[in-house]
Amino acid sequence: MPLITISGTDYSYQITKPVANPQLPILVFVHGWLLSHHYWQPVVDILQSDYQCLRYDLRGFGASRDLGNSRKRDYTLATYAQDLCDLLHKLEIKNAWVIGHSLGGSIALWSADLAPQVVQGVIGVNAGGGIYIKEEFAKFRNAGQQIVKFRPSWLPYVPGLDLIFSRMMVCHPLSLDWGRQRIIDFISADQEAALGSLLQSTTEKEVHHLPRLVSRLQQPVYFIAGEQDRIMEPKYVHHLASFHQLFASEHGNVLELPNCGHLAPLEVPEALAQMAIAIMEKHL
Repeated sequence: MPLITISGTDYSYQITKPVANPQLPILVFVHGWLLSHHYWQPVVDILQSDYQCLRYDLRGFGASRDLGNSRKRDYTLATYAQDLCDLLHKLEIKNAWVIGHSLGGSIALWSADLAPQVVQGVIGVNAGGGIYIKEEFAKFRNAGQQIVKFRPSWLPYVPGLDLIFSRMMVCHPLSLDWGRQRIIDFISADQEAALGSLLQSTTEKEVHHLPRLVSRLQQPVYFIAGEQDRIMEPKYVHHLASFHQLFASEHGNVLELPNCGHLAPLEVPEALAQMAIAIMEKHL
């Protein structure tokens, strides 16, 4: 994959060929925590004949790395969203829909707020929130920190680990190849970025700010939940979606994928792609 340098960071990205209709928006895909651009490939494979698609690795994840002289050492949602806006500017993208998974969904919302003239709409996948429960967040943050800190180099060689990773956070097991990819991305994530994005995106201030941000967005904002998602349960998706004006519309702005856990782009890419198309066609 090509690299592009922005503000002291090398970003790994992939953009598909332009499509016949240049008036259509470019679809920009943002991955979740401890993941990479790879998880959007099944969806991009379906959509790229009709829409030009851009996917990239967040700073500190996948193959995107600071060069050592980066001016950015914080990992807030706003900073990651600014990274995305800078990338869109560098690639001269002026008409985009941003589709974000999990943490990427929150980054997508922030990007719409920072660049409303570029980001024409947002779709959050397995993304929601806005409710801060102190004890639950403390447990989540502590568990996340332990996971990030305990990543020995020999971990990928543990027999059967790809099977375990293929079954985590999903309704039905993924292929072992995807289990292996999850191990690779888990191990390769930069520790500072992994910890920083975890801790800075889950403060009480950040969590409570999301509903206010959603309420002021004028672009179409939709949410797609996994019916069996135990990481971002549908009730939390509906809660955040309720702050946008489309929630009260005839068909609302929340869709649910049956038989789907927290990794919709891998579990049900065809159904997810068709939902995304249906959403965008309402506003094109």
